[in-house]
Amino acid sequence: MGCCSGQCTLIFICTLQLMTAVERQAFDFLGYQWAPIILNFLHIIMVILGLFGAIQYRAHYVVLYMLWTLLWVAWNVFVSCLYLDLAGLSMESNLLSLGVSSHRSWWKDNGPGCDDRDLPTTRWQGLESPELVSALGCWLEYQYIEVLHCIVQLLISLFGFVYACYVVSTFNEEEDSFNFIGGVHYPSKPSTLY
Repeated sequence: MGCCSGQCTLIFICTLQLMTAVERQAFDFLGYQWAPIILNFLHIIMVILGLFGAIQYRAHYVVLYMLWTLLWVAWNVFVSCLYLDLAGLSMESNLLSLGVSSHRSWWKDNGPGCDDRDLPTTRWQGLESPELVSALGCWLEYQYIEVLHCIVQLLISLFGFVYACYVVSTFNEEEDSFNFIGGVHYPSKPSTLY
């Protein structure tokens, strides 16, 4: 296994994907978004299986990782459409918290650069509840942070899918050209003697 082989690249991609998935899982736990928590957990398991398959030359695990990657891409496209209010979806819906609670993205209240100072109480008299007051002056709105998470996952997944296809094909080629009893199997030439 060379350092620049497809197998080594897939191991690197799976490791990177694992790190970004754990980071995303932590922030989804903070926001009590149950659907992403469940799917991130499944994603972490599938990436570990793909990593194991790449390290141990197990094509079946890499194929399982490839199939999961297609579902993961679809999930990230769905979440992106949800946060961008595309395709009839709304980011104000409770789809990501499975309707269990009204929790939302952790980034909505804790985004980078958000001014979190308290507003004067005289302004709260006209409002029904303090929850309606949003943070002032964020560098980047929370829905765009969530979409950026999805874009990162999409890019890594697409590279992972391509390299997983390559690794599975090389594993199958190596399996076809190896005789488990006596070593390398060379195709026999047709006999010209009759």
